Amino acid sequence: MNSRASVVGTLGCLLILGSAACSNKPPDNPKDYAARITASRVEKDRAFQNANDPVPPNRKAEFLPLAYFPVDADYNVLAALTPATEQTRLMMPTSSGKEREMRRVGALTFTLKGQPMTLTAFVEAAAPDMNRLFVPFSDLTSGTETYAAGRFLDLDRTATQIYELDFNKAYIPYCYYNASYECPYPPLENRLKVPIRAGERMKESGKS
Repeated sequence: MNSRASVVGTLGCLLILGSAACSNKPPDNPKDYAARITASRVEKDRAFQNANDPVPPNRKAEFLPLAYFPVDADYNVLAALTPATEQTRLMMPTSSGKEREMRRVGALTFTLKGQPMTLTAFVEAAAPDMNRLFVPFSDLTSGTETYAAGRFLDLDRTATQIYELDFNKAYIPYCYYNASYECPYPPLENRLKVPIRAGERMKESGKS
């Protein structure tokens, strides 16, 4: 099979991610993948340590280095985006008490550890384009192992509507470290009924 046919076949398979004949996992070498995630975490710690924002100087000892669940490739899955048929908007509550107007881009459908799931992707209502998708979510670790108000994923827009949804990259919003930040709260549709033990977590000392 030539490379073009291979790509077409792969995309056709991805569009029906629920099919038993298709893998919902991105192709990758597990060791390379874990090393890449670990390296990005080290770099984030370095950047936060060398700046006064978002972690204030007087809180660096409390929060840094950031705490994470172990890298688990099973939490890196492919998701298909079904675009929203209408330009629906949502007033999303935030940590400041104000609401932020968001626009629904569409629904990301995926299978995680054998369970079909859906998360809505958003963009700021005032954003000039949809090149960067925002996926806030909470799960059954929220408020115990992870930040009570949820965590975030950011996705670069793709032409294929297929996305690598990597919960190992899920991060705690900056308002957790610094009250000057305003963080949107995940809407009801993005509250997963399973524990997502991947990505950033709270340190033991950070629990209330």
